Amino acid sequence: MSEPSKEELLARIAELEKQTGARPKGSLEFRVGEKGGVSVYGLGRFPVTLYYEQWTRLLDAAADIRAFLEENKSRLKLKP
Repeated sequence: MSEPSKEELLARIAELEKQTGARPKGSLEFRVGEKGGVSVYGLGRFPVTLYYEQWTRLLDAAADIRAFLEENKSRLKLKP
């Protein structure tokens, strides 16, 4: 059996990506885990998982978080 060509390999990769439902880069995905936590995928290498009460506390503090980020923007590492 001969080795597949580059084009055949690329076609196979595209087919597998369609099957797995690869999400577009930069998009967020939410899932409920076995223990009832909500995980957010797409922010970084690992998902962020919090429970309902933690998410609501965090969302309630959104204005304070945004203000804090703006006040400290010069000290934060930003992606170009």
